[in-house]
Amino acid sequence: MSSTILPPTVDPKTPGYDKLKRQARDYEGVFLNTLMKEMFSSIKTDEKSMGGGFAEETWRGMQAEQFASAMANNGGVGLADQLMPTLLQLQEAAQPTGTGVHS
Repeated sequence: MSSTILPPTVDPKTPGYDKLKRQARDYEGVFLNTLMKEMFSSIKTDEKSMGGGFAEETWRGMQAEQFASAMANNGGVGLADQLMPTLLQLQEAAQPTGTGVHS
């Protein structure tokens, strides 16, 4: 038996939703970029295997960034969706008294 934990549903009509969704996706992209760079750092890059050198190091960094960006923009790993409810709560809590939505 497997169980899946789904994030709370967030209404896209919520004020500020688009901006927060973009920020959550950007944050997920940064996380994925760090993850990809760490993954690439473990690949052997001496002259016998891949050539090594400064150009390869630079290329791998750019490749990690592009992979991470593509992943985040195509649904990522779910981190952005998990962050959205918390970001919306923080946004509501930061609003001046009387203007926020209260449950």
